Amino acid sequence: MQVDSTKRFSGLADMYAKARPTYPDVAIDYIMDICKLTGKSQLADVGCGTGISSQLFAERGIQVTGVEPNADMRNKAAELIDKVKPGSLNLVEGTAENTSLKDSSVDAVLCAQAFHWFKPDLALREFHRILKPEGWTVLVWNERDESDAFTRAYGDAFRKLTEIDKIEETHATSGIPLLTSEYFTKGELTRFENEQVLDREALILRAFSASYAPKEAGLANRLKDMLNKDFERFQSNGEVTLKYSVAVYSACRR
Repeated sequence: MQVDSTKRFSGLADMYAKARPTYPDVAIDYIMDICKLTGKSQLADVGCGTGISSQLFAERGIQVTGVEPNADMRNKAAELIDKVKPGSLNLVEGTAENTSLKDSSVDAVLCAQAFHWFKPDLALREFHRILKPEGWTVLVWNERDESDAFTRAYGDAFRKLTEIDKIEETHATSGIPLLTSEYFTKGELTRFENEQVLDREALILRAFSASYAPKEAGLANRLKDMLNKDFERFQSNGEVTLKYSVAVYSACRR
């Protein structure tokens, strides 16, 4: 039975908030620049999850509305961002296909590590509706850079137990609909480097925050064993580093 994507991360908000990588300043600055965001700008972070991306823009003075259907995720986002910049994030219950936001109400739409869960045509039509004229949509993913030896070993551990390649092959092309959409123009894909430094505990949390991590106890324990062995092999001063290529898809509202 297929899992409802809006409920897929229920119960994982704490782990997700602790374990997921953030995004590099250079990528956020690029988005700020291309979208011409200022302290007066309104940004909709659709599928905002625990607010990892929302926080980065709130810290830069942008007014952020987080759209998130999962209550656990919304509550964690509110908790975390209120600690950093109280009142900087407005949270609404909604989906990418039905955000509940008003027509032409935001200057930019952001989807960070989320667009692959959406129905692309319906979502992009909704983004077009809520964007102001010449507003921008930006889709962002942290994709593992397996030219790095440890990052490759991390991926190999999953490949032995899951269908990660099939899942990530779909994710890797999920931004293309924005570049070809009838609702948008000036489509572009830009990449940046990123990394995540992890101790042993954080590495295990990172692995099991993934939606495709095995849930069955036997497989989960095998994954932990493999990752612990990889940690011992690659660690330096009790830490390992996952390398990422940050894919940023952007396009302007027609």
